Formats: sequence, structure tokens, C-alpha cells
Amino acid sequence: MSQVQSPTGVMQVFRIGPGRITAGLDSSPRLDYDTHRRVHGQLPRLPKDDLIALAELGDLRGRGGAGFPFARKLRAVIDSAARRGAPITVVVNATEGEPAAHKDKMLLNRAPHLILDGADLVARALNAREIVVGVAHGGPGERSLLNAIHERGMTDTVRVVRMPDRFISGEGGALINGINGQRPIPPGRKIRSSDSGVGGMPTLLSNAETYSQLALMAMLGVDMYSSVGLPSEPGTVLLSVTGSARRPAVVEVPTGVRLREVLDLCEATIGQGVLLGGYHGKWMSAEAVERAEVSRAGFEALGGALGAGIVVPLGWDSCPLGETARIARYMAGQTAGQCGPCYMGLPDLAQTFGALADGNGHIEAVQRAVSTMRGRGACSHPDGTSNFVLSAIDVFAEDIMTHAAYGTCGLPVRGVLPMPTEPAKRASEAQLILDWSRCEGHGLCSMEVPDLITLDQHGYPVVSKASVPKRLEGEARRAIEICPALALRLDPAPAERR
Repeated sequence: MSQVQSPTGVMQVFRIGPGRITAGLDSSPRLDYDTHRRVHGQLPRLPKDDLIALAELGDLRGRGGAGFPFARKLRAVIDSAARRGAPITVVVNATEGEPAAHKDKMLLNRAPHLILDGADLVARALNAREIVVGVAHGGPGERSLLNAIHERGMTDTVRVVRMPDRFISGEGGALINGINGQRPIPPGRKIRSSDSGVGGMPTLLSNAETYSQLALMAMLGVDMYSSVGLPSEPGTVLLSVTGSARRPAVVEVPTGVRLREVLDLCEATIGQGVLLGGYHGKWMSAEAVERAEVSRAGFEALGGALGAGIVVPLGWDSCPLGETARIARYMAGQTAGQCGPCYMGLPDLAQTFGALADGNGHIEAVQRAVSTMRGRGACSHPDGTSNFVLSAIDVFAEDIMTHAAYGTCGLPVRGVLPMPTEPAKRASEAQLILDWSRCEGHGLCSMEVPDLITLDQHGYPVVSKASVPKRLEGEARRAIEICPALALRLDPAPAERR
């Protein structure tokens, strides 16, 4: 195990085993082009057939979350270009909209030439017309990337496109839309970038770490690349470890390493569970974490997901249901708003799970909310968020019973799961308040706004503690107006209180 020095403002980098993607970072905060070449050697030029064979032999999979075989992507875009007689564009997705993800930011900041190596290797093999790199607008790695492009003299062949720093901006279709000058949201229907991507032309789209791993594979050779890790999943992976970790870091590990070893390196307390794969990923129980090994198959066998390599241990001092509820609300606000499952379904899911966390909801209501969205979204956002929420029901079953019995587990919600600052529009959302000294239990309010008010066994209203979404403000105001006892009011959001 070793720690790699990190420049100020950049997350620490650790490694277990030999440094591959992090090689050279123990002696330099950023590898310029000359240093990069000394550390990694020269990049070979490969014809397209050899490139496909390399990706197949090394079993290279996408590192952005889906784990799609890279060789199949290569074949698809080559076939599409041949059918249409059209030029190919190579796109690097380095937007990293996941709040808990840091590996691509680390690569942009510290090893940008590995990303460009992989993209250049593909572009030369496919005779691509240009390379486009999508980054988060104002992201810390943008300047490092631009400097790397200048260092290599690639300003005429590489274009950098800035995307809004939002969760859905990292979706492949959203990135293609943004590059094409359109609104950067998922397109609403499944369009293969290999068929119609940048400018409507065949496009090879993959994640920043994927291109970096491809470059390493080409420079090391398949045998050397596969000398670490599992035979079934060779090489190393980058993990972003945050949450309860006392030393949050990006960690490079060979596949097959015990997850507990990674968490110990980052001085992380497991507590009640660990979130794997990000906010489209799944919670894993503490017991399963003790048995888990770092790999796609290893995580999936225990109910987890490797995804984009996100690892968020919860610890013991924050409420797991409250943490999940706040992320569910965040994800409901990160939609493109173009289909029912996102526009209506995700707010409903956030509301029903919020009620569960408040102690007055029901698991069946959450499951019904999921069933209305499953497989019906214009992109993977509804299904991914549903998987995250449903995994919390499985892993935190005892906590749900405690909340149902006492209204709380006694723990505060400390915000252990990383999340950006709430969008400005949240400041306009208010909270529905019930004055128990006035309430006479008429129950009319629950008929007007059932998403926010339910009735207990005695017929008295139980009001959600969650903020009132914009879409429900009208119903909330009507509930206030029809209350005979004048027991309801809308409490202004904190930004409006003066």
C-alpha cells in the first residue's frame, strides 16, 4: 500500500499494489508531456483490427458505469462508418456528474496525457476526424487538460466542450446533445452514438478512465497489463472513496482485492452499510462488505454494483434512511423533465421514501412508486434511482421498523453522502406545517394533498417533513384553505425568512 502526493485542492491518491494508472504521481503532482512519456513510454500506433484484438484480450470494459465491452463499441462504430461512408468522431466523457465521483477529475488534473493517449490511439486507428472531450463547466481539471493539449500540439485535432455540472450531463446522449449545440439532456429515445453522434455522424463515446486504461494496455502489452488483477477481470480499477472515510481518496487497486482493505487504507468506518456504484448504484450491508472483493462480479454476487467505482461508507453517526431520502430528493431535482417517470415519478418516489424516513410511510408505497417508472423512462435515470432506493429498503430493513415505531432512529442526518449545494430553485420551496393545538382531525387536508398528508389510525393528519415541491404548491394551499380549524400553514423556506 502507498500514498501518492496530491496537489492542494485535489483529492488524495492511494494505491494498493503496483502503480499503473497512478504511476509517476508519487514524485510529481501532475505529469507534463515529457514526464508522462518517461514514466509510461511511447504510445504505439495500432491498426483497427489490432486495436479491437487488444481490447478483447484485455477484456476492457467501460469505466463510466455500464461496463460495456469496448471492443464491441469499436466494431459498432467501424461498421456504421463503413455502411454510411462517413467519418468517425472520438468522444471522451470526462464530465463526471456524480457528486461522489472523483477519479476522472483526478485524471484530468494529474494524468491528462493518459486520457489523450487513449483517445489519440483510437482516433489514429479509426482515421477519426476529431477528438472531443466533454468536461464539467468550471471543473478543476479543465485547465490541466487544455495545457496537455497544447503540450502535445493537438490544438487542431482536439476540442474541449464544457457541460453543465449536473448529474444527467454525464449521460452519453446528453453529452452528444451538448456537443451538437443542443440542450444537454438525454435525447428521450435510445440513439446509438455509433450510428448517430456528433454532427449525426458515427461516434465512439467512452469514459475518461476507459481511454486511460486502453492506453496503458497498448503501452504495457496485454500480458503485462493482465499480470495483476483477476484472470476474469484483469488490471486495476480506480475507486472514489468518500463518506465516513477519514482520508477520502481516489484509490487504484487490482481487481480481486478485498473491499475491506480499501476501506481500511482510507480509515473508513463501515457502520450500517456502504453505497457502491454511486446514486444509480446500490447499498451493501456491513456483513456483505466484509466478504466483498473489488470486481464487477464480486460486487454483483453480494448485491452491489461496481458502476463508476464509487464507494461511500456510511459510518455509525448518521441516519441511513435520512441520507437516502436526501439523495432521492436531489435525484428528483436532477431530471431532464421530459418524461413522466422523471417529471412525476421521481418526485413521487422521493416523497414516499421521505415519508418512510419520517416514520409515517409504507414500504408498499415506495414499491408502487417504483413500479410506475420501471423500464419506462427516456433514459436510465428513473431506473437507476429506483435501484438505489430499493436497495436501501433491503439493507436498512431494521432501521425502517425502528422509524415506524418511534418516528426516528435517534441519529441525525449529517450529510455523509456527498451532494452539491442545493439548486437555487430549492430556496423557493416551503414546508407544510400543522398546528396541533388547532387541529380537530377533520381529515379534509389529506384528500386535497395525499402526497404530503396521510391520516393516522385515529384519523388525524400526519404531515411530511419534506419541502413542498413546486408541483404540489397549489394543492397544499387548497388544503390550507379548506381546513375548518385553520390548523395548516406554509412555512417559508429558509432563504425567504427575514
